[in-house]
Amino acid sequence: MSILKKPDLTDPKLRAKLAKGMGHNYYGEPAWPNDLLYVFPVVILGTIACSIGLAILEPSSLGEKSNPFATPLEILPEWYFFPTFNLLRVIPNKLLGVLSMAAVPAGLLTVPFIENVNKFQNPFRRPIATTIFLISTVITIWLGIGATMPINNAITLGLF
Repeated sequence: MSILKKPDLTDPKLRAKLAKGMGHNYYGEPAWPNDLLYVFPVVILGTIACSIGLAILEPSSLGEKSNPFATPLEILPEWYFFPTFNLLRVIPNKLLGVLSMAAVPAGLLTVPFIENVNKFQNPFRRPIATTIFLISTVITIWLGIGATMPINNAITLGLF
């Protein structure tokens, strides 16, 4: 155990801090065992106690109670599945819909190989990759918005 800076115990400012219980890190006291064994567990247990106390005193419900005998009118997946859900809804051939869904992770798997072709990190020096990224982002957002609309407006978003 090494001490980086020895304390000057004749310093009146340091003596005043030490008398108040402050300034122990001022003179290089190591974190082990004082902080790691005593301070951290107190903070962690205090945080856990506060969380449990809030959960007991002010419980929050997770949503509406479900009715197993009533099917909702519109069943939607989680928001991050909206684009692929919209593709499944819009494409009439279900095999093509499933293949389009499989194309998403397949396209993501090709990204590292496409990016390694160009050695530059700056997006302005990789115009093809940047353009593909921006176009696919716009298409994904467009399909995600369309998933929340009726099927006749799913692609046009009611704009055309």
